[in-house]
Amino acid sequence: MDIERFIKAAIEEDIREGDHTSLACIPSGRKSRAVLIAKESGIIAGIGLSKKIFKIIDAGLSVESFFNDGDSVAKGGKVLLVKGSAQSILKAERLVLNFMQRMSGIATLTRKFVKAVEGSPAEILDTRKTTPLFRQFEKMAVKIGGGENHRFGLWDMMIIKNNHIAYAGGIKPAIGAVKDYLRKNKLELRIEIEAASIAEVEEILAVGGVHRIMLDNFKIPTLKKAVKLVNHRFETEASGGITLENVRDYAATGVDYISVGALTHSYKSLDLSLKAI
Repeated sequence: MDIERFIKAAIEEDIREGDHTSLACIPSGRKSRAVLIAKESGIIAGIGLSKKIFKIIDAGLSVESFFNDGDSVAKGGKVLLVKGSAQSILKAERLVLNFMQRMSGIATLTRKFVKAVEGSPAEILDTRKTTPLFRQFEKMAVKIGGGENHRFGLWDMMIIKNNHIAYAGGIKPAIGAVKDYLRKNKLELRIEIEAASIAEVEEILAVGGVHRIMLDNFKIPTLKKAVKLVNHRFETEASGGITLENVRDYAATGVDYISVGALTHSYKSLDLSLKAI
């Protein structure tokens, strides 16, 4: 979705006929300033979006940022300063915080995972386990935190998962059907397939025709065996049951990618506050 259109829809959801409390309490000509403060340490994300929100609310607002997306901020750090109409600042306040708190929480968690596998070849990926219609911002936050985006949706990559395999009648017919579909529709999409056991990995290797094998819910010793078996013929991706406590062990198996749904479904929003000064 176009970012400006999304922001305008979010403003409409929150304001509709008007911010009646601010209209009642604050004279229309009152000018003010407010500072956005980090109430805990973390990785800041959403600076650029916050500036867009302020400007869409009121082009007369001026915003000065003291950090860039991806910077570390300490508790108490002043992130940005906004000046202009007091009514407009209050209109923008919650929307700015909603974007930045969530995005900063995702970026902070992603950075922890990236740091945990530092020095290994493994890349941290997000998944499609995102908030409906907020996906582009969540995936943006993953990138800000140092991770990489997996496919954006069902349209930009083929992933043959266990249910596809079951409905298609097995691994070989599923791969064959996907390749036929791509050929008939003149599409060039990467193909990934899920494996749930060493036996399935062996079958996929025998059939071929894919780019990546997702090793789903493999225990560390089995994952290491699978990666060795694939031997760089295809990319490998570990998925399922991966936490900050064990991600380093997963990376040590030599797997190429580690996908972590928790980046966008189990993060904690970073505590931020906008204070009038």
